[in-house]
Amino acid sequence: MISLLTGRVERVRLDSAVVTVGGIGLHVLAAPNTLAGLTAGEEATLATSLVVREDSLTLYGFADEDARDVFEKLQTVSGVGPRLALAMLAVHSPDGLRAAVADEDITALTKVPGVGKKGAGRLVLELGGKLGAAPGAGAGAPGPAETPASGAEDQVIEALVGLGWNRKQATDGTRAVLAVTGTDKPVADLLREVLREMGRRS
Repeated sequence: MISLLTGRVERVRLDSAVVTVGGIGLHVLAAPNTLAGLTAGEEATLATSLVVREDSLTLYGFADEDARDVFEKLQTVSGVGPRLALAMLAVHSPDGLRAAVADEDITALTKVPGVGKKGAGRLVLELGGKLGAAPGAGAGAPGPAETPASGAEDQVIEALVGLGWNRKQATDGTRAVLAVTGTDKPVADLLREVLREMGRRS
């Protein structure tokens, strides 16, 4: 099991990063809020979870061990795989998920693409007590990505589709935010704003 890695960040994309450790480039999938704290050319440490399938080995990365532990506990719920668990952490912080489960906040849980009312009910039922109590205020928000990318609208839309929204929802949500903010922000920052807008629309 690979539970932690420290190395040089080679590339940062909207849904993943490549980190070189011991001369080997590891492809790590991560939520936008984690990726926004990485900068190409700099060293980074990520808590990780290795998901083993019959035909693949997939490494998921997180800003801290708490997020990694929540990711793994989410997958104990029937019908929740790693992609859906990562989508939950893209929409909610670990403490946000703890609060939603503790308060049985179905509305908050269904803001995650792919989670309907029945799925939210399963999360509340099967996770009760497993996530632990929220430890209070979390760490500060991660820093912005290094630079804005070209084709910001297309990149954000593709990232949202990858997280489970359909293309029309992703396009409408992205254009609504871009109409207000423009495209002069880093793509990861734009994606976070669009995720908040999508949550309000749910």
